[in-house]
Amino acid sequence: MEARAEHRFARISPRKVQIVCDLIRGKDVETAKAVLRATPKAASELVLKVLKSAAANAENNHDMDPEKLFVSKTFANPGPILKRGMPRAKGRFYRINKRTSHITVIVAEKE
Repeated sequence: MEARAEHRFARISPRKVQIVCDLIRGKDVETAKAVLRATPKAASELVLKVLKSAAANAENNHDMDPEKLFVSKTFANPGPILKRGMPRAKGRFYRINKRTSHITVIVAEKE
């Protein structure tokens, strides 16, 4: 059995989040929390919150043992893009894409 948690419409680029997700995939939950606390990336705070939520869901909703939990899957999919612009010289207008992410963490119990 597995439990999941999502943070949808996070205002950070999915490329930045995927780097942090790769650090914790396959690790047990306590080790993953320690890695995220020590990682100096903006995405590590968001992924840490989602990881804590997934672990709490596993413990409270699915009656899993919190000592046996590990991160089975974690990924960041792109969300909708907020399209903004910046005026430039000679009347031009450069587009600025403000990207969003859907961060998902799935934890499972080791056999």
